[in-house]
Amino acid sequence: MRDRLARLRRAMRKKGIPALAVLDLRNVRYLTGFTGSAGACLVTPGSAVFITDFRYRAQAAREVGRPFRYGEHRGALAGLSEEARRLRLKRLAFEENHLSYGDFRRLRKLARGLKLSPASPLIEELRQRKEAPEVRLLRRGAKLNGRALAQALRAVRPGVREREIALALEAAMRDLGASGPSFTTIVASGPRSALPHGVASDRKVRRGDLITIDYGAVVEGYHADTTRVVSLGKPSRKWREIYRIVLEAQMAAVEAVAPGVPAAEVDAAARRIIEKAGYAKAFGHGTGHGVGLEIHEGPRVAPGSRDILEPGMVVTVEPGIYLPGWGGVRIEDMVLVTGKGKEVLTKLISKELVIL
Repeated sequence: MRDRLARLRRAMRKKGIPALAVLDLRNVRYLTGFTGSAGACLVTPGSAVFITDFRYRAQAAREVGRPFRYGEHRGALAGLSEEARRLRLKRLAFEENHLSYGDFRRLRKLARGLKLSPASPLIEELRQRKEAPEVRLLRRGAKLNGRALAQALRAVRPGVREREIALALEAAMRDLGASGPSFTTIVASGPRSALPHGVASDRKVRRGDLITIDYGAVVEGYHADTTRVVSLGKPSRKWREIYRIVLEAQMAAVEAVAPGVPAAEVDAAARRIIEKAGYAKAFGHGTGHGVGLEIHEGPRVAPGSRDILEPGMVVTVEPGIYLPGWGGVRIEDMVLVTGKGKEVLTKLISKELVIL
């Protein structure tokens, strides 16, 4: 935590920020270790205050230690204003992506005389490069994903609803140690697999369907993310061909991952193969994103991204082809950028088309 705080202070110094109000709970957790649902931080060059209310007094005592000073207040905004007065601050920057206009107005009223200014996502930038303990948690989540899918696939048979498959998968993740799913589980079968975010419905799976399953486990706050496609019975020739194209694109993008490589080049590696096959318009999203304390965080692996891959970053690689009225295919791995190349974290889950 001391190292993270020191890196934040260096970033603040570069941006000319004398004091920063940290309001996003994931950023609060990153800096302090606090896992509760009400908290904030006030960071200056010489002080660091963790703010919460009475409900979390005991929890904060367990989770938050030096170098943060504990400040108990009626709420985050009141605490920030009172602590700013205590420190005699004249200017306070806030996380521009995590303060609503209504809360901004309330903070301005509470902190009369204090100049408020928006700050770019400083902590999110620090979070992109994972430390060894964070990588271990993401690796655990990736392994857990593999074991959970193997269990859940036993429930897949003709007549089972997509929701039942999702429930079996989420139950398996929790049984294996996850605190919950990373996001609403996607189970999209047959024509519904053309929906990139086709969350599980009441549709009953049928023989001949391809089923896209996009899911993830949360392990101690860190989000895993995996997509696999299975076939219920023998797939058609077209299904096999689309799957082959997406797999080739996905593997090319994984191969492109390396330190110093622009994230946009990883996207381009997948996109070239899909475009060459004639499906450019059927691949309308980016190839991937970072994962960590959020399911979607930096870097962006997409056209136009200015992010450069660095050791410690963990990104997804998930190209797809989606044909409305027919169906779609997406294949996704979590990939760690290492000092010399890459490590696929979801390697325990085969990418060959599984036929049930």
